[in-house]
Parts: sequence; structure tokens; C-alpha cells
Amino acid sequence: MQRFFPKLKISFCVIAFLASAFQAFGMYNIHALSGVTEGGVFGLILLLHHWTGLSPAISSFVLNAGCYALGWKTLGREFIGYSLVAACGYSVGYGICEQFPPLWPQIAQLPLLASIVGAQFIGVGAGLCVRVGGATSGDDALAMSLSHLTKLPIQWIYLTSDLLVLGLSLSYIPLKRIGYSLLTVILSGQIIGWIQNIRVPGKNGRLP
Repeated sequence: MQRFFPKLKISFCVIAFLASAFQAFGMYNIHALSGVTEGGVFGLILLLHHWTGLSPAISSFVLNAGCYALGWKTLGREFIGYSLVAACGYSVGYGICEQFPPLWPQIAQLPLLASIVGAQFIGVGAGLCVRVGGATSGDDALAMSLSHLTKLPIQWIYLTSDLLVLGLSLSYIPLKRIGYSLLTVILSGQIIGWIQNIRVPGKNGRLP
């Protein structure tokens, strides 16, 4: 990979991979089980999983291709390198999780807790990936690209796309649960924006 992406940092690659696997853990054990969904591409992945049975380990990789292409064009080759690492981390992480039963099956009966805890997994995982310059999913790639082009704060880009997907998710999620999903997307988007804006020593304020 260093041949094609000579500017990649090993430490950033490790962060992107582990952060994506962290997200996958939360998606499998909380979101996919509780009926509380995410917006954007993550929500679309769960929508496809519900109606077609397609594994998120597969759909996440396929659906992200177009958004990654936009990210490459607007953010450069380095972005693609970190995003490839992140996508692999997510697929590997979810694939491993699928080999085991969910850790907290009872969380399906606690949608408020699921929405809050799930937002932590999504927000922290995606936030760390965005911070090092990559995208866990096409949702992140799209948000990063649009934020770069429009100069709008990334959390508001997330919110707009999330609301669109949540509208589609009404086809299988009861209306009363959409409120919990809305709480999840608001919290996760704000966490991502907060992590991105933390100032730390290092180039461009990125993680050292």
C-alpha cells in the first residue's frame, strides 16, 4: 500500500482500522438488534439488511464506492488510502462479530439506551477515522467531501443525510422508534464534529 499511498502514516492506519472495527461492533450488537437505526449509508445498509438479508459486511463495501470516488476527487489520494483501511476494518470487524451471538440481546427492549449507547460507538468510531483523514463508510466520505466543498460544519452535513434515510426507514421501523433513531443520529453527528474540532499538537491539528 505504501507504493500507491506513500504519504500514509502507519499510526493513522491503525487508528482507522480499529475505529472502524469498533463501529462494526456497535452496529452488530446494538443497531442491527434493537431496531434503532443510523442515517446516511449506515442506515441504508441496515435497510437493505432488513428487506433483503444482505450482510452489512458486503453491502457496506459496495455502497461506499461512489462516495469514496467523490472523496478521492475532492480530498486526494491520501484520503482513499485511509478509507480503504477503514473499510477493511469495518468488514473484518463485522464479519468476526457475526460468528458470535449478540452480547446484549436484551437491549432490543431498551430503545432509549440503545440509541444513546449506539451513538457512542458510531460517533467515536467515525470521528476518529475522520480525524486521521479517512472515512469508515460512504456516509463519512460524502460528509467530508461536502463539508470540504461547502465549508459547512460536518455535523450538519451528517444531519441532513441522516434525516433523508430515516424517512425511508419508516418503511420498516415503527414511527415511535424513529424518535430514538433521530436521537442517535443527532448525538453521533455531534460527537463526530466534536472529535474533529479538538485541537491537538501535530500537523493540521490531527492526532499525533
